[in-house]
Amino acid sequence: MISVTGLYIYPIKSCRGTAVNRTQVTPRGLQDDRLLMVVDDDGLFLTQREYPRLALIAPELAGNCLTVRAPGKSDLSLTVGNDGPRSNVGIWRDTCAAVDQGREAAAWFSDYLGASCRLVCIADEHTRTVDPAFARRADDQTGFADGYPFLLISQESLDNLNTRLAQPLLMNRFRPNIVVAGGAPFVEDGWSDVVIAGVRFGVVKPCARCAITTTDQATATVGAEPLQTLAGFRHSTDPRPGVYFGQNLVSGQTGMIALGDPVAATAR
Repeated sequence: MISVTGLYIYPIKSCRGTAVNRTQVTPRGLQDDRLLMVVDDDGLFLTQREYPRLALIAPELAGNCLTVRAPGKSDLSLTVGNDGPRSNVGIWRDTCAAVDQGREAAAWFSDYLGASCRLVCIADEHTRTVDPAFARRADDQTGFADGYPFLLISQESLDNLNTRLAQPLLMNRFRPNIVVAGGAPFVEDGWSDVVIAGVRFGVVKPCARCAITTTDQATATVGAEPLQTLAGFRHSTDPRPGVYFGQNLVSGQTGMIALGDPVAATAR
């Protein structure tokens, strides 16, 4: 039986994730996932691609109370607000309405990263739709994730990759939301839909992997793997060129999912 073995949210895009035992599925993704984002003075998003040290920032969000910790820094505590003036921020090709989280947060992140930046929250009323070429519904949406609200990977896929690497990697290199186990390696590649605790997810697109996977999430050091090895057996030009690992999901439903929940999959 295939079941859920890991659930992860990333309250601040590109910062450390939080493992949870259960979580609410929302139209934008798992509750509080990629709710906030660090942007430069032009409002453009910043990630571990440019600033690997983001991996060392550990946010903890309880309701609207945010605590942020990082090596060598005093903790930052603030109340995440969505009532302030809106401004436009850029993530890939999208422009999103966002709410600035204030000077104290801006100073904390700017000091830690060594670059002028600010912390923003996606506006409650904003809808950032996914690429219509892969959507199931016109209103399929996400928060500040790269492109889709959910990323699913099977443990067996990582185990298979690790047999090919000189140094095995942890799942956190791939920053999934949902980890499942109990099937064959890369079984998720053949799925069209999955149902977890009554919530149906559409499996819409293999996830093209970027340089963030080469950043050690515990040390922020950058290497060549796993992209070098993945390129040897997970490279594709269909539907788009890239190195793929994991599957992007959408869902038009809401509900609670938890560790141990069975996964019912429909083959593509």
